[in-house]
Amino acid sequence: MSVPATGAAAPDGRRLRLEVWLVLGVSLGQSAVYAALSLLAALTRGPLRDATATLNASRSDREWLDVTYQLLGIGFALVPVGLALFLLAGDGPGVLRRLGLTGAGRLRTVLEGVGLTALIGLPGIGVYVAGRALGVTADVVTVPQQVYWWTALVLVLAAFQNGVLEEVVMIGYLFTRLRQIGWSTPTIIVSSALLRGSYHLYQGFGQALGNVLMGLVFGYWYHRTRRLAPLVVAHTLLDVFAFVGVLVLGDRLGLR
Repeated sequence: MSVPATGAAAPDGRRLRLEVWLVLGVSLGQSAVYAALSLLAALTRGPLRDATATLNASRSDREWLDVTYQLLGIGFALVPVGLALFLLAGDGPGVLRRLGLTGAGRLRTVLEGVGLTALIGLPGIGVYVAGRALGVTADVVTVPQQVYWWTALVLVLAAFQNGVLEEVVMIGYLFTRLRQIGWSTPTIIVSSALLRGSYHLYQGFGQALGNVLMGLVFGYWYHRTRRLAPLVVAHTLLDVFAFVGVLVLGDRLGLR
């Protein structure tokens, strides 16, 4: 058996396939199954245009318990990120550097993240509006009904959690493992994008399609640059605008 330069044994394909299924099974693969079931439930209740997809819902009518549940949910949602990084660290030292989470200037990372935010965000709004007009997208509610002084901060943390979880698992981890298994780059990019769309199916077909397109752009970016940090920044900013932007401006824009 050949041994990589790092001194770690070459990964076994069968073991890696099982590992990928397990990681997805405790994270976004599980979300995809529930999202598909949620979409089926919505379709059997009536037209999709009448359905509502609620993000960041209140967890309790008691303030201290609500914020506790919210923070615990964010924390536990990041556990699969730690698992993915732990498993990738078994390939050799410097896992964050290999994924492109370190090594570039912070200003460059932020600027690239902002550029990707604009590239994805503006068409994304159009996809959502078109989906609502065509009746293939649910009414997506991004702000909890009960708002407290800490709500904006928790929404920012939730946005960061989404960015880290999805990009580390769907791009950094999945691209690494599928390359090691032997998949071609186009197959990896398309498969990751389709999976990204599938766990957004609870929002309707329009939002699922929009996330597939986002996955294609993000996947191609990572293939070309091997830099994950700008994708985390972009995803976080997209969700901050969707969550906190609606919280602050929703009443004025008729979004709440």
